[in-house]
Amino acid sequence: MLIIPVKDGESIDRALKKYKRKFDKTGVVRKLRAKQQYTKPSVELRQQRLRAAHKQRMQSLEEQA
Repeated sequence: MLIIPVKDGESIDRALKKYKRKFDKTGVVRKLRAKQQYTKPSVELRQQRLRAAHKQRMQSLEEQA
């Protein structure tokens, strides 16, 4: 259960924004979507490698700029 402290005079929109941010950080939705269908370990490993390669490529491009 997420608890969001709301200060006096703080708008409900701001509190809702805090709640959404906190909920996204927990990763509940991502876990649920991942568990909806089985992915083979080899596929997961391939995806991790592709993500790492992409990340490394982006960092090298950022350093060059």
